[in-house]
Amino acid sequence: MTVRVLIADDQLLVRSGFKVLVGSDPELVVVGEAANGTEALALARETTPDVVLMDIRMPGMDGLEATRRIVRDDDLAGVRVLVLTTFEVDEYVFEALRAGASGFLVKDTDPEDLLKAIKTVASGDALLSPGATRALVARFLSQPEPKVAAPDRLEALTDREREVLSLVAAGMSNDEIAEHLFVSPLTAKTHVSRAMVKLGARDRAQLVVIAYESGMVRPGRG
Repeated sequence: MTVRVLIADDQLLVRSGFKVLVGSDPELVVVGEAANGTEALALARETTPDVVLMDIRMPGMDGLEATRRIVRDDDLAGVRVLVLTTFEVDEYVFEALRAGASGFLVKDTDPEDLLKAIKTVASGDALLSPGATRALVARFLSQPEPKVAAPDRLEALTDREREVLSLVAAGMSNDEIAEHLFVSPLTAKTHVSRAMVKLGARDRAQLVVIAYESGMVRPGRG
């Protein structure tokens, strides 16, 4: 099945480069290009892509607001947003994940890794760099008055699911979680999936946000 990709970036040269790269993969096709968030939202509604490559800093409506609106649109329920940033730990990346983005990549990522990332996000998985994830946790929780959600939202989880959630928040993959807990990768995936359902998370990225906001994860933990 061909993955349909929408590219949103205010720099024409960047968009052109991504278009050529994405078009070089027979499993991917570019269905539109947007120079700002307003265009990205309109084109997403018009073309219903599988994945939106979304720059954060754009004139007018930025990528953060565009991501939020795409995720909240019931007609775009199957659209995934992959945020592109200049630096691995961008000040807006956590907000993008909170808004509903399924992951993020730096713009100088190797071409093969970018193509793989698009397919990963299109399949319903989240794309999170463990190192950047931990840095985002520290940044969020070191704010003077971090907005931490009530921990009771985790009450629906079993003890094992809580443990798995903390490992997801630490940036572990299903295979790494399985090795850490001495269970099979399938069992680890099942625990992750159940936690997602119980917490209403659309993917692993949202599980990470919930873990941070509930106070489960703190700098130095995980």
